[in-house]
Amino acid sequence: MDLPVLDIKNLSVSFASDAVRNISLGIAPGEILAIVGESGSGKSVTALAIMQLLSKQATVKGQVFFATKNIQVDLLSLAEDKINAIRGKDIAMIFQEPMTSLNPVLSCGEQVTEVIQLHQRLSKKIAKQQTIALFDKVQLPDPANIYDRYPHQLSGGQKQRVMIAMAMSCSPSVLIADEPTTALDVTVQAAILDLIRSLQKQMGMSVIFITHDLGVAADIADKIVVMYKGEIVEQGAVNDVLKHPKHEYTRALLDIKKDDGRRTTDHQQPTTSNQQPFLKVENLNVVYGKRSPFFKAVDEVSFDIYKGETVGLVGESGCGKTTLGRTIIQLLKPTSGKIILDGIELTALSEKEIRPLRKNFQVIFQDPYASLNPRMTIGKAIEEPMKVHGILHSSAQRKEKLLQLLERTGIGASAYNKYPHQFSGGQRQRICIARALALDPSFLVFDESVSALDMRTQAQVLTLLDELKKEFGFTAIFISHDLSIVHRVSDRIMVMYKGRIIETGSADEVYFSPAHPYTKRLLDAMPGKRLMG
Repeated sequence: MDLPVLDIKNLSVSFASDAVRNISLGIAPGEILAIVGESGSGKSVTALAIMQLLSKQATVKGQVFFATKNIQVDLLSLAEDKINAIRGKDIAMIFQEPMTSLNPVLSCGEQVTEVIQLHQRLSKKIAKQQTIALFDKVQLPDPANIYDRYPHQLSGGQKQRVMIAMAMSCSPSVLIADEPTTALDVTVQAAILDLIRSLQKQMGMSVIFITHDLGVAADIADKIVVMYKGEIVEQGAVNDVLKHPKHEYTRALLDIKKDDGRRTTDHQQPTTSNQQPFLKVENLNVVYGKRSPFFKAVDEVSFDIYKGETVGLVGESGCGKTTLGRTIIQLLKPTSGKIILDGIELTALSEKEIRPLRKNFQVIFQDPYASLNPRMTIGKAIEEPMKVHGILHSSAQRKEKLLQLLERTGIGASAYNKYPHQFSGGQRQRICIARALALDPSFLVFDESVSALDMRTQAQVLTLLDELKKEFGFTAIFISHDLSIVHRVSDRIMVMYKGRIIETGSADEVYFSPAHPYTKRLLDAMPGKRLMG
């Protein structure tokens, strides 16, 4: 019987407190093992411990046996030079964010060539040939051209393919993929999952696939390990865990996944007969470039949104949805067209005239950490825009209001004197929502505001948004690449493709009976279909 290619025994990792507690698991040759859990569960810490990539502040105990040529070595006991010889060659890793993993000043091809030369002692010419062949293998368009391009010149999915090519360059026995599809569109995610599966079969390698999405795990894995608060609470064959979950946390994750696309509230239909649109967009164009060929990010877009509605805007990266959202709230100026919000034509106003109106329309961005000043306490971050826009008459009144908002959004008044780094991603997003609501806006743009969150946190934030909408009565556009999320929170859905709105309808119509082939493709690409049956 073959030894497990990786055999983790009683692994514990602690920083100021325990991050991973006494976990044991094995992965067989040629097996795909998914580690599933929410943010902070210990998934990534486990992967980094295997590779000896944790900071010196970490205390690591236990053993991680790696089988090479049918001999087991304990990776945790190896000296730096020995583990360096294994990293990237025998065990390779793909990270969640390829932009921060790739060197911005080297071409994509040079970075892969460098790895090949380091581990295989080949000439640069041969290493370059191998790199171009790898780019072809991971289905990058025009591999010779991609070789000379820099990371910022590629899409997110293309950058991730470069990272996969780099990981595959030395034919590793084990590939560790740490949330490699989390920030990608559903269609790109499906393509990357297919690619990893295909390469795994071709090369016979083992894969540890880390994800917070049970649907993704169901689509790719042979075996699932479920982690919660640093411990393994359940593990087994994929069908056993999905069909007969034993732990309440696994059952909760399955319930959340099965709720994908279900509504958090009854969708309302706009009353158009005697009501003026709250937002009216007419023939909007946003064009980049001063010379032909021009790039039309937004192409002749027109639509109405009625007071109290939440309208979902869905599409892949690059379709123009974020540009459209930012143009509506005047963070970008349109090339032509009209935007009329609550009876005021914003496109006819100067920046000076718009400034006092800005409190009426707010945006919540995808990355809450980048949206908060790391040197400013949460209290000051929320109070500062209130003060700028003249909300209430004194600091005491403003503080009282923001403390109420912190309580209402589930953060708690104790956050007032804390800093952003002291909160999780989901908590930071709640803080950004509280900051936006502090200005009493009538219109909100949610720009991919839950896409980077784990499933459970995502569900909690979506439920919170629905409660806040009923309480505060705002009108909203909810931008996402995920149709199931958009359907849960929206009354109507608009589907955007290459700068144009190609389908509009009630949330149920678009989700359950899509008319356009592109909308059908977005639905077909959603992970976890086997969980829905």
